[in-house]
Amino acid sequence: MSELDDRKWLRQAIDLSRSCPPSETAFSVGAIIVSADGEVLSEGYSRETDPHDHAEEVAIAKLADTGASLADGTIYTSLEPCSKRASRPRTCTELIIAAGIGRVVLAWREPSLFVDCEGVELLTTAGLQVIEYPDLANAVRQVNAHLLA
Repeated sequence: MSELDDRKWLRQAIDLSRSCPPSETAFSVGAIIVSADGEVLSEGYSRETDPHDHAEEVAIAKLADTGASLADGTIYTSLEPCSKRASRPRTCTELIIAAGIGRVVLAWREPSLFVDCEGVELLTTAGLQVIEYPDLANAVRQVNAHLLA
């Protein structure tokens, strides 16, 4: 994917995060999984089907029974994938690695409001390509302004 493609999909993930029901205890996040040829395979947002849903978790779960190969795919997520989690047994970082997704593109590293997140480090250590566009982080902060006040 080109930088132009990455930015387009990441902006769409940020737009998707606006669909999240608000929460005082969790960030609003959007995630889109795109194949190497630019086809949207899945998308999800925080609290889409359950109050404990994370965006990446929802997007990956929608592909569980499809047999889709994700090795050449990219997950675009507005916020760094979680690396610590109390509400579910597996973190989004673990789910991304287990799904075999090869690239992660994000706008904003998770601030230490709730946990000290190490998603980028863990993904990189696992051999995934991680690309950040911090110039798009302000849009993610705006979606989550209710937590940052």
